Amino acid sequence: MGVVHHRTTTVDGLDVFYRDAGPRDAPVILLLHGYPTSSHMFRHLIPALADQYRIVAPDHIGFGRSSAPSAEDFAYTFDALAEVTAAFLQTMGISRYTVYVQDYGAPIAWRLALADPGSVDGVISQNGNAYEDGFVPEFWEPIWTYGAAPSKANAEGLRPALGREAIEWQYTHGVPDTTTVAPEAWEHDIALMARPGIDRAQLSLFADYASNRLLYPEVHRWLRSSGVPVLAIWGKNDEIFGPDGATAFRRDAPDARVELLDGGHFLLESHLDEVVQIIRDWRANVSAVA
Repeated sequence: MGVVHHRTTTVDGLDVFYRDAGPRDAPVILLLHGYPTSSHMFRHLIPALADQYRIVAPDHIGFGRSSAPSAEDFAYTFDALAEVTAAFLQTMGISRYTVYVQDYGAPIAWRLALADPGSVDGVISQNGNAYEDGFVPEFWEPIWTYGAAPSKANAEGLRPALGREAIEWQYTHGVPDTTTVAPEAWEHDIALMARPGIDRAQLSLFADYASNRLLYPEVHRWLRSSGVPVLAIWGKNDEIFGPDGATAFRRDAPDARVELLDGGHFLLESHLDEVVQIIRDWRANVSAVA
């Protein structure tokens, strides 16, 4: 198991916390986390892959140990999060990488790829959506409603998503044996979500999520034109991004490897060993073809 370093760098006046492991001259895998977590979700994956790869996992602004300015001082949009991530990569001297995306990490990665198509040499999507097919309507309807009309009443309808019950549910739903999910995973997120002002930041991102859908046709064109290798590894019982979001990648990346595992949204909590082995096999095959 590789040694993981926990570091902070400054990007445009903001602190970006990140986890960094593996040889500096090894191929880079960039891990981009989702909601409501941070690079903490990759705490077990990073050392498991760091023998062969350099693994870098930043916390997005407003998440984890990175800066969390108020919604008045920072525009919490996916464009802004992607801009900080691009500047972070430049600061780190990272110009080419395979990107592992989960949840919010996906729209951030798609922006990076569209801005610099040649920088991404592989995509691992773990319940990270790029198609309308992936949205589970019952979960997303309140978010679309709030995005279309960000009223106080519609915001109140989303506030439960910031609380204990909803955060714990994200970790346990769809998991056949919930005793395999460590409680500290959701307790970590709950504590950070309770910080003053974070609620307004997260509501801003909920409101902006519809902007990601507008990018999908461009993402699909990029997948087709670049031929970038794709691994879609999914918790098939996810009630946020359903398994159709995984199989949809084959429309634009016909050689995409799709793996549907018997898990939920945070697959690494319950199926770490399987995910690690699949990533290793996929990377080996991609390298052999290249």
